[in-house]
Amino acid sequence: MARIVKADAYLVDIEVETVRTDAMQSFLKQETIFVELATSDGLTGTGYSYTIGTGGRAVLSMLREHLLPVLLGRDARDVEAAWRALYDSTRATSVGVLTALALAAADLALWDLRCLRAGEPLWRLAGGYRESVPLYDTEGGWLHLDQDELVAGALESRAKGWPGVKLKVGKPSGTEDAERIRAVRGAVGAGMDIMVDANQSMTAPEAIRRAALLEPYDLSWFEEPLPAEDVAGHERLAAATRIPIAVGESMYSLGHFREYLQRGAAGIVQVDVSRIGGITPWLKVAHLAEAFNVVVCPHFLMEIHVSLVAAIPNGRYVEHIPQLRAITTEQLRIVDGHAVAPDRPGLGIAWDRDQVDNRRVG
Repeated sequence: MARIVKADAYLVDIEVETVRTDAMQSFLKQETIFVELATSDGLTGTGYSYTIGTGGRAVLSMLREHLLPVLLGRDARDVEAAWRALYDSTRATSVGVLTALALAAADLALWDLRCLRAGEPLWRLAGGYRESVPLYDTEGGWLHLDQDELVAGALESRAKGWPGVKLKVGKPSGTEDAERIRAVRGAVGAGMDIMVDANQSMTAPEAIRRAALLEPYDLSWFEEPLPAEDVAGHERLAAATRIPIAVGESMYSLGHFREYLQRGAAGIVQVDVSRIGGITPWLKVAHLAEAFNVVVCPHFLMEIHVSLVAAIPNGRYVEHIPQLRAITTEQLRIVDGHAVAPDRPGLGIAWDRDQVDNRRVG
């Protein structure tokens, strides 16, 4: 048996590493919610989740008051049963982002325990498809950067051997967006992937208009052009443009992804392991996407997503946005434009416990 005998949660604030802006908001700070689970056979698993500046204490409260007590006494090896028990205990608040974030922190701790007990890294135990995955950079593409800065950032990424860059769109003028993308494409040439991200800022008619302006620049995807709940709008847009439509970072259930895929409204799936509720449902979304012959390029959290994308056959890209360097002792390993999945047992994140403790706020 591997009974859970202790369950703790706490909150850590991490300052942003660089100024980050998009068409809707700025990244204020990363509220990082940790869960630690200790078992009767002497193992301790660590999981985490995040917000970009608000709601962290609400997630922490849900864990402490409602979810962690559900785990006490359960066999940590039964991850699917544990996740379902947690989910069933939150019926009044599911599906929803705060519940999903809380579920994720607990689920990641359970998977950490599973991998530690097996003596295997996450990428192998979750599927084991390949050891490294292509990387694209977002840090040089924020909306507040001027055109020259966008070009310089893309050229720097190309010089590092990274195969793709993502640029934010959503300027007041669609022609300004198009001119910025045109400049970057002209600088990097035809051999580099360029993605654009509107962060849910547009209506369907405006997104269709801007997609037409952007089509000449051979974009790999148009990300979150509309609010995530507007499935019909995304369906209309997908039918009106040759640019693949990417969605998923703001979706919190397997059923929501199923609806998008069934209606042909998603050409790229960007499921976020924290916002979907953990590794357990993340893998289900990834396999669902595979059934529809759609690739997975998850949002943010490169330190955990590198292992998950490496685990599945339809994983295409990991997004480079470093945010855990202040509280870890090792960096993401990058070789020839590819992020290498950690090979140590567990989730593969080397936490700096002293720095974590120094930043605790709850």
